[in-house]
Amino acid sequence: MKKRSSKWRYLCCLLLMTVPFCNSWGQNSSAIDGVWQLIPDESTAISYYNTISLNIEQGLSGIKIVQKWESSHSKVDSFNIRVDGGQYQVPVNNRVWPYQVFMGISLIPGTNKEVSAKWLDQNKTLQIEETYPVLISQGRVTMHAVSIYSLSDDGEKLTLNVQNNFFRPQNLTYVFRRGTQQAAYYMELNDHWTVNGLLSENAFLISLQGIVNTHKPMLYFKYPQDYDYKFTGKLFDYYKDHLGYSFTKIGDISQALQLFKGSVKGYIVWDKSVRSSLNVAFTVAGLDKAVVVTSDMIPMMKAAGLKEIADFRNKFRDKTDAQVYQWAFDKYGNECNKKYIVWMGGESGNMMQPGIADFGISKGCFFADLSTDPKDTIEYKLADRILGHMKPLSMVMGWHDYAKDLERNYVTLASHHGLRVEGLNTFPNLSFTSRTPPLPGFKFSNHHQAVPGGIYKPEKKVYITCVQTDGLGLGAWNDSTRGSIPYAWEVTINWSWMCPVLLEYYYQHATNNDFFFGSLSGPGYMYPKAVPPKLLPSVISLADSLCKILDLNVFETMDYSQGSTVLGNTDLPEYIVNDYYKYMPDMIGFLNGYSPSQTFSSKNGRPFISYDYYLDEKRPVKDAVADLKELINMNKTRPYFLLFHIREWNSIDRVKEILSGLGSDVEVVPLDIFLKLAGNDPTFQTYFLSNEK
Repeated sequence: MKKRSSKWRYLCCLLLMTVPFCNSWGQNSSAIDGVWQLIPDESTAISYYNTISLNIEQGLSGIKIVQKWESSHSKVDSFNIRVDGGQYQVPVNNRVWPYQVFMGISLIPGTNKEVSAKWLDQNKTLQIEETYPVLISQGRVTMHAVSIYSLSDDGEKLTLNVQNNFFRPQNLTYVFRRGTQQAAYYMELNDHWTVNGLLSENAFLISLQGIVNTHKPMLYFKYPQDYDYKFTGKLFDYYKDHLGYSFTKIGDISQALQLFKGSVKGYIVWDKSVRSSLNVAFTVAGLDKAVVVTSDMIPMMKAAGLKEIADFRNKFRDKTDAQVYQWAFDKYGNECNKKYIVWMGGESGNMMQPGIADFGISKGCFFADLSTDPKDTIEYKLADRILGHMKPLSMVMGWHDYAKDLERNYVTLASHHGLRVEGLNTFPNLSFTSRTPPLPGFKFSNHHQAVPGGIYKPEKKVYITCVQTDGLGLGAWNDSTRGSIPYAWEVTINWSWMCPVLLEYYYQHATNNDFFFGSLSGPGYMYPKAVPPKLLPSVISLADSLCKILDLNVFETMDYSQGSTVLGNTDLPEYIVNDYYKYMPDMIGFLNGYSPSQTFSSKNGRPFISYDYYLDEKRPVKDAVADLKELINMNKTRPYFLLFHIREWNSIDRVKEILSGLGSDVEVVPLDIFLKLAGNDPTFQTYFLSNEK
C-alpha cells in the first residue's frame, strides 16, 4: 500500500451492527473490547446525529468493530478483519457519509473499501487504514483515512483520532467512555410552591421521584430558572454530554404516573389546610413507597389502580405543629431511618419548597419542621427528643424554618447530638445525584500552587488571599472574569457522595486560579464547641477522610453556638484547635470564622488563622478600600497576613477594584501559598477562647 499523506484527518467507517456476534468472537479478548459511549463535550462536534456508540470485540480470527450513529434515522456500520497489516475488502452498502452529513460527500454503494489494521501497542493502541471512493460535485475522488484508537491508562476511556488526505485545520477527536448508555427520564418542574395552590403537583412529583430513584437513578427534574439552586439545567446537560445519559422527557403528572406506577405501592392524602400534614405524608411515603396527593388527585390514583395508604384530611385540624409531629413520631419514628432525618424548613406559611424531600423519601426518613430555639419550649423539647433518637454522626438534611428560629439555633442543637447538618430544604434531585458516580477513572484534582516540601519565605509586605464561602457554585463562580485573580472556594465535602457528578462538573471547569478548600467544621455543617468533646475526634477524622477524596488540604471552621455573627463569641478554645491539628495531620492550614474572629495559632508551619475582614456586597468600594487600608496601617509588623472573606454576591471585578486601591506593597496570593507563607513567619498573636463555656 502506498505511503499516505501526514494530513489525513477524517473518520473511518467503523462499527455497530445489530446482528449478534458469532461464538468465535467471544474469545481472546483485548483491552479495548467492549461497549463504548461518546463523551460529547470532550469530542469533535457531530452534526445531525445525537451520539456515537461503539462495540469492539476481538476473536481468534480478527477484530470486529461496530458503530452506530444514533438519531431518529440511525446509521449502522460494521466490519471485521484480521489485525495483521494486510488489506481486506469491505463492501459499502449505504451512501451516507456520517461524519458531516451536511457536506456534499457521498459514499458509493456497491463499491468496496480497502481496509487494514495493526496494533501499535498490543491491545491498547490500534491503527486502521482505509481507502475508498466518494462522490462529490465534481465527480469521484479517493479518500484515504487513518484512525488511531488509544486506550487510557486506567482502561476507562477510548480516544479515536482521525486524519485523511484532505486538509482540515484540526484533527477529528472522539472520546468514548466504557459502558452502555444510561437511560433516564426528566421533567421540567413548574414554579408551584404555594400550599393552597399547585404545590400539590410538585409535591406529588417529588414523592414519585424519591420512590423511583430508591435503587436506581431514573427520574431527574429541571427546576425553574429562579429557583435557589440554578445548576439543574447545566447539570442535566453535563449528564448528557459528559456521562452519556439519554433522557426521555415526561410531559405531565399523569404521564409520569403511568410510566412509574409499577414502583408505587399506593397514595397518601394530605390536607392543604394543615401545612404540616404534608411532612407527615412525606414520612409515610418513604416507609410505604407511596405518592403524596391532595383530594382532587384521588380519581387519577384510582384510575391507575393504586390503593389508599393513609388519609390525613381533617386528622390534624386545630392541632399545633408540636402535636402533629408528636403524633407522627410516636407512630412512625421507630420505623424511620436512624442515619438520615429531614428538617423541612425554609419558607413558611403558605409557601413550601420541598426540594430535599425526594432524598428523604428514598431513604425512609422522618420529616419534621420544629423550632430549635430554646425559647420555644414545647417545640424545642420535641426537636431535642427527635434528634436525640438519631445515631451520632447521622445527617440532618434540609434547613431550619425562617419563621421559627435561627440558623445558629438549628446547627447548635444538631451539633449537641453529634449530628451533621446538610442544607438546604431546596436542594434538588438528591435521590438521583447521590446514585450517579463520576466518569469512571475520574479523580478529584485541586489546583495546588504550593509544592510539597517547598520553602516559602515571606517578604516584608502585606499578603492578602481572597476566599468565598457559602457554597461552591454561587455568586462569583458564574462571573466571566473568574480565573483572572486567585480565588478560594468553599466546598461542601458531603457532596463527594451526595452529588459527585456536580463536584466533577465544578472541578472540570475550575481554572488554575481557582483553589478549593473543605468546610464546614466537620463532615457537614457543625459547631465544634457544641459537639460533645468525646465525639469531636470522630467528627474531625471523618471530615479529613472526605477531604482526601476531594484533594483538599485546607479546612475551614465556624462556630455560632455562642451567639450571632457580630455580638456572639465565635472563637475556639485551645483543645478544639489542637484536635483539628491532630486529626487532620495533612492539612497545610485552617481558616476560622465568617465575620472576623480572633482565634490564631501555628504549629509546625501550619497556621490556624481567622478572617480579618468580611466584604459585605453593599459596602461601597471606597469605604471597603479605606477599611482595608486602616487594617493594614494598624497591623504594622511585616509580613502581615490578611485573610479576606468575600460575601458571594460580590463580583470579581468589584473585588479587583478594591484590591487595586490598596497600594504596591500588597500582594494577592493563592490560599495555599498564603498559608505556607503565614506558617513560615506567623506574625499574628496566638489566641484561644478561654476553656470556660
